[in-house]
Amino acid sequence: MRTTSNPAFRSLPVGGGGYAGFDSAPGRFRGADPGYGGSLPATGRPMTVDDVVTKTGITLAVLIATGVATYLSGLWALALPAALIGFVLAMVVIFKKLVSPPLILAYAAVEGVFLGGISGVIGRAVELRSPGGGSIVLEAITGTVLVFAGMLVVYKTGAVRVTPRFTKWMTGALIGAVGLMIVNLIANFFIPGGLGLRSGGPLAIVFSLVVIGIAAFSLLLDFDAADQAIRAGAPEKTAWYIAFGLTVTLVWLYLEILRLLSYFRE
Repeated sequence: MRTTSNPAFRSLPVGGGGYAGFDSAPGRFRGADPGYGGSLPATGRPMTVDDVVTKTGITLAVLIATGVATYLSGLWALALPAALIGFVLAMVVIFKKLVSPPLILAYAAVEGVFLGGISGVIGRAVELRSPGGGSIVLEAITGTVLVFAGMLVVYKTGAVRVTPRFTKWMTGALIGAVGLMIVNLIANFFIPGGLGLRSGGPLAIVFSLVVIGIAAFSLLLDFDAADQAIRAGAPEKTAWYIAFGLTVTLVWLYLEILRLLSYFRE
């Protein structure tokens, strides 16, 4: 069975039972899956795709609500502390392997504050440089929704198969991209603009496009991980963990699209 590059999905618990997943193909898996952190006894009914959709919808609704409130209120200075708090909460959920709805919703709320704040800052900066540029936030939101919908169609139609080899390639690409970001960040302390990966120039545009591609295809791995958990009969509460993982990927995707659009406006 496959694993995923999203660390949030690497420790999904599984139990007995078997429900159809995102591709509507019936089936079940025997035994524990190392990609999901081993077998845990299921409590209550097994998870279904409706649970995933509902919990993901609730999580994203909380994120959107706090994001819109922060953006409209002008409390954009909260972006940095919210980002730090969100990072800590994400690490707790991932490494403590907690399927805690309150903690996951708290993460969504804090990430919404972060996205609302950073969107306000970037939108205002773009507006000052070029009149009418404030629509960049709406464009980034639209782009994120379209990419998500497009990748869901790709997954459901099987246009791109999530195979073990594909997963390995995606994991390697993700590690490579994150590694380059870290190197670029360190280089900024010694060289103006660092390696040029975030400077807004041609190299930055190419790098941003690559990262958006990685984030988009990571959604396929997330869909597949959720599908595998459903087939394996994971407990219903696990849907919150899947919602958390999808939210992490969507936040990353939105930020990269927003960054790319800001480059073109410059």
